[in-house]
Amino acid sequence: MKVILRKNFDSLGKTGEVVEVKDGYARNFLFVNKIALPATEGSIKRLEIDKQQAESGKKKEKKAAIELKEKIEALSCTITRKTEQENKIFGSVHSADIAEQLLTQGITIDKKKIEIGEPIKEFGVYNIPVKLYPEVEGIIKLWVVKE
Repeated sequence: MKVILRKNFDSLGKTGEVVEVKDGYARNFLFVNKIALPATEGSIKRLEIDKQQAESGKKKEKKAAIELKEKIEALSCTITRKTEQENKIFGSVHSADIAEQLLTQGITIDKKKIEIGEPIKEFGVYNIPVKLYPEVEGIIKLWVVKE
């Protein structure tokens, strides 16, 4: 019996593939656990439509990420902190602080996407990478200055 996989399955294949399996295995395991669908003409057409919709959705997300990257790279963020010593910050600057600063400028970014590495503990200018989409990464120019 031919079936279309709805999920990745190690021993059979990846999502969307049409594979040949024994009838009992398909009826008693794959269909019951919603891992596969029978490979009828209607389900194959539905699979094609789903693939096209997913592809167009990914293109829209990537386009939006590229536009957001351009906005981010056009601005410069400034965070003020109190000083502890000459060039040391009282406390530190985290990705949440950067996300909050971007929010005041009208850009909403999840703090988990800001790849700061370690918290910033000195004054200066930093280029902070932001992962917006798998192939799209923006750079925020961050100024950490004395209050």
